[in-house]
Amino acid sequence: MSDPTMGRAVAALPDETPLASSDRGEGPYLRRFSPLERVTHAMMLTSFFGLIITGLPLHFSQAAWASTLIGFLGGVRSAGLIHRFCGIVTFAYFFLHIGMLVSRFLKAEDKKAFFTGPRTMVPRMKDFEDVVGMFKWFVGAGPRPKFDRYSYMEKFDYWAVFWGIAIIGGSGLLLWFPTFFSKVLPGWIFNVATIVHGDEALLAMGFIFTIHFFNSNLRPEKFPIDVVMFTGRARAEYMQEEHPLEYERELQEGRLESLQVAPPSETAYRIAVVLGLLAILTGLTLTGLVLYAVLQ
Repeated sequence: MSDPTMGRAVAALPDETPLASSDRGEGPYLRRFSPLERVTHAMMLTSFFGLIITGLPLHFSQAAWASTLIGFLGGVRSAGLIHRFCGIVTFAYFFLHIGMLVSRFLKAEDKKAFFTGPRTMVPRMKDFEDVVGMFKWFVGAGPRPKFDRYSYMEKFDYWAVFWGIAIIGGSGLLLWFPTFFSKVLPGWIFNVATIVHGDEALLAMGFIFTIHFFNSNLRPEKFPIDVVMFTGRARAEYMQEEHPLEYERELQEGRLESLQVAPPSETAYRIAVVLGLLAILTGLTLTGLVLYAVLQ
């Protein structure tokens, strides 16, 4: 952990305390996410906002802001084209992610650990114990649980999005190609698909723009933002606080040195912060518009 190259690189960051929680604290930077994982997340983020912004005006067509938003998008036809393009991007990163999982499974030396090991995204008994432990911590009845590679909340985020994409994407395909699917499916299924597509999208939007944003960016330890998913790296102190079991395991097994990476350039850091804050502001604004339309 005393690589002099890391020391010089860290000094290139601004002197002031960084806004992003992943860039605060002491220690060298450690790699947390691979370039492919970051690209997949970036595709998901941009396509999700595109789908929400183009889909909300149709779902809340009675709201005054819906026509304004459609006008900003260039009209209904233009909004439809953007919506379908974002749908294609959604299927692209979904299958890209599936392919990445299959590749990792085939390359894994311990196939069982892929599903049950400390680095898995599959829920384990420890995750349920951590949920109980967090509630005890909230009321001062116990210590804060120590998380491994992924916390229970990160796994909940992952699976909520995973199944949400499958449901929204599947129903979206039916509505996109009704003539083709009507050859093999009954007519009532398209009415169900219309309801499921809109309501599941609203559920996903509410979850992402409130629970996910709060847990990943807005809770006191991370406020106002965490850009680890954008830059793929974080300070050692961040890892010790957010994922202490993973940090301790990598340290004990002598792999911590191999995880050291240069910090993000100042330009990359600033871009990540601006894009992240813009995403949060846009998401909260859209949530406010939906609440306004519902309560009117």
